[in-house]
Amino acid sequence: MDNTVDARGLSCPQPVLITIEQIKKMGKGRIAVLVDTDTSRENVARAAESQGWHIENIEPDGIGYKISISKE
Repeated sequence: MDNTVDARGLSCPQPVLITIEQIKKMGKGRIAVLVDTDTSRENVARAAESQGWHIENIEPDGIGYKISISKE
């Protein structure tokens, strides 16, 4: 089951902190992270990878991006 973190409208480091909180809560699985700035996109992807999660996809989503991450 996918979980979604909606961090649109938030300034860094809030999107990163919310994503890390969800990563720690889940431990493994799939998460879709919604962000609306290039900086948040880059920082969230970097933070997820630093936690051992795989970036499956980053795609445009409206005015922002949908970052799909996973860990088995």
